[in-house]
Amino acid sequence: MPGEPAKKQRRGEYQVSLEENEGKLPQKKFYRQRAHANPFSDHSLTYPKCPEEMDWASYYPAYAVQNQDEQKQEQRTESESHDQHPVPPEDAPSKAISKPVEIADIGCGFGGLLFALAPKFPDTLILGMEIRTSVTSYVQDKVRALRAQNTSTSSFQNVSCIRANTMKFLPNFFSKAQLSKIFLCFPDPHFKQRKHKARIVSYTLNSEYAYVLKPGGMVYTITDVKDLHEWMVGHLEKHPSFERVKDEELESDACVEIMRQETEEGKKVERNKGEKFVAVFRRMKDPPWP
Repeated sequence: MPGEPAKKQRRGEYQVSLEENEGKLPQKKFYRQRAHANPFSDHSLTYPKCPEEMDWASYYPAYAVQNQDEQKQEQRTESESHDQHPVPPEDAPSKAISKPVEIADIGCGFGGLLFALAPKFPDTLILGMEIRTSVTSYVQDKVRALRAQNTSTSSFQNVSCIRANTMKFLPNFFSKAQLSKIFLCFPDPHFKQRKHKARIVSYTLNSEYAYVLKPGGMVYTITDVKDLHEWMVGHLEKHPSFERVKDEELESDACVEIMRQETEEGKKVERNKGEKFVAVFRRMKDPPWP
């Protein structure tokens, strides 16, 4: 039909323009979609069977392990004697990286927190995890653009984003005690009581956070919904693996200020003169076995 091109066509044309100019920052208007996604739906997600099978090198190419010949040979020898999964050929690209991801922003949205944390922790790998397709694409395109703009300094090589449903697959991506920080910034409040099971904090999910966090690691939470804040605090305080960090300690934590000021939702709350509720919890060391 004559007239303005369909939205899908405009998005396609815009994506082509980004590919032609890799240093061009993406525009949010081409990536808009519904504010929330049902975490219990089948989203046709791709995820690794275990953390060791994750292709991290494609997300952090600057940290890709270039030479794994000796490691592959050891795996090949072991495979021959123990009937394990086949080892990739010598010329197969490596999926490994030289250091593990240590910071995860769960439900990262348009990545405001990620891009603020990246220069503050230049030697730490930071990952955004977002379930919405278009929003994930926006963050990934912005990562590529910022990397292209900063080739001389190699900035933003330490940040990336994947589409994932962490309520189902968090342990598929991270091994035990891998992470040092988890951020839960302005999660969906799911106001109706029958929807509370979809909240990103629960006793079960807290156990998964405890599994992937190293002792001393932190869970950062922030919301503008008081009821949700009390829900998250109550569930984390009840969990034996976490203790709440005192407010005096938070005054010197730069991550708290970044979380307050740099997320898209945080800025929106600021414009509307709303209130932000913050709580941070520390992963305690597991007690020894009896």
